[in-house]
Amino acid sequence: MKHNFSSFLGILFNDRDVFKNTQNRLTRNFSGLLMLFLILFILIVYLVLYFVILNTQEKELKTLVSQEAGYIEKLLEKNSKSDLRGIQDQEVIFAGVDQSFYYVINTNGEVVIGSEANPRLRPELLSLLNKNMSNHEEIQKEIIRTGQNIRKGREEFQAPDENQDIHMMIASDEVYYKGQYIGQLYIGKDISFAYKLFHWVLVILIGLGIVFVGVAIYISLRMSKRAMVPIRAAFTRQREFVGDASHELRTPLSVLLSSVDAMDMTIEKDEMAGKLLSNMREEVKRMTNLVSDLLTLARSDSNTIELKTEVFDLSLLAAKAIESLNPIAFSKQIQLELAAPASITVLGDPQRISQLIYILLDNAIKYTPNAGEVKLNLFKDNREVRIVVEDTGIGIKKEDYHKIFERFYRADKSRSRQIGGHGLGLSIAKWIVDTHKGTIQVTSELGKGSTFIVKLPDYIS
Repeated sequence: MKHNFSSFLGILFNDRDVFKNTQNRLTRNFSGLLMLFLILFILIVYLVLYFVILNTQEKELKTLVSQEAGYIEKLLEKNSKSDLRGIQDQEVIFAGVDQSFYYVINTNGEVVIGSEANPRLRPELLSLLNKNMSNHEEIQKEIIRTGQNIRKGREEFQAPDENQDIHMMIASDEVYYKGQYIGQLYIGKDISFAYKLFHWVLVILIGLGIVFVGVAIYISLRMSKRAMVPIRAAFTRQREFVGDASHELRTPLSVLLSSVDAMDMTIEKDEMAGKLLSNMREEVKRMTNLVSDLLTLARSDSNTIELKTEVFDLSLLAAKAIESLNPIAFSKQIQLELAAPASITVLGDPQRISQLIYILLDNAIKYTPNAGEVKLNLFKDNREVRIVVEDTGIGIKKEDYHKIFERFYRADKSRSRQIGGHGLGLSIAKWIVDTHKGTIQVTSELGKGSTFIVKLPDYIS
């Protein structure tokens, strides 16, 4: 029950991070879904357009080559010619739409009749037919690379358009005379326009996709903000409740502590009664500290705490903290030292900086075994003030470095009751450092100790 309550308070006081992380997660989820649908839409549109156009071109070419092969066969039968050479002087091929070339090749591999839109491409086209047209039943798609030298006889020249490859779709059909195979008809169609269309459609779709990605992110951000409104309102009410409750609890706890002290001084008590009063006093003090810390964090989250900035001597402040904690360190036989210049003048809130030093030293003493050492070092150089607290304590695991500043987090939960405290000290320390525009870091080695390094900007130098 206690653990659940602490977890709830931890979430409550870290609401800014929780809200930010939750809103970011919602934004990612919403925008991810929208972008997924957008990508699928672009992909489907492009593929449908691609296959529909190419299939249409294939059907037209197949129809054309079939019709013209049939026409040649009828012409052979009409003229009683069993050799394709017999029709060389006759016009037999009908002009097709976007038809780039046609060739009629006999069984000896000779071009009997043929024509092409660009006669200089004949060597390249015949080379493609010889290499790739072994399967006469399928439509072949070939590319004539521009910029390559094409040979015709002893002359070399380049393809007509050096900036664009020629995409060719080639179909063929067999030619028969009275059931006997006598040759092959090839017809090629330039479909470069289709690939240009595919290219520009893809560019346009990608451009629209980029625009709509921005729109999707904007819509997702608006939706996530709207979804967080009731959650923020509920958390605000809970935070106000904790702050109000903490404030109201301070008075009765003070009364309880005073009553316990009065009972201790006035009534006659045996050993059992004295032990009970001592336990009551310790628990009331512990609860008072917890309520005080909760109130500090509640006010810091609601931005109702204002720093009282002034110039003060940090060395003097540190010396007072050492003197205040010496009895606690002495009870554990811990050597508590201060290494600092005679005077360090800084600008900040002396009350909060004092609280910061007290928290770091108290934390070091708690987690340092008996007869250990705790040292406070102060430095000032390069427009920076450093507060370094070193101890020879139990150490901190590396995976816990970023967690120890979370509220109610305890690295060693089994020792939390034995050591004391409630897991809010380092959270308050980090808040104090953050409000002074500084940084706090920790380095540690298990079994050898930890070092907390606080860096604050120096506004006086």
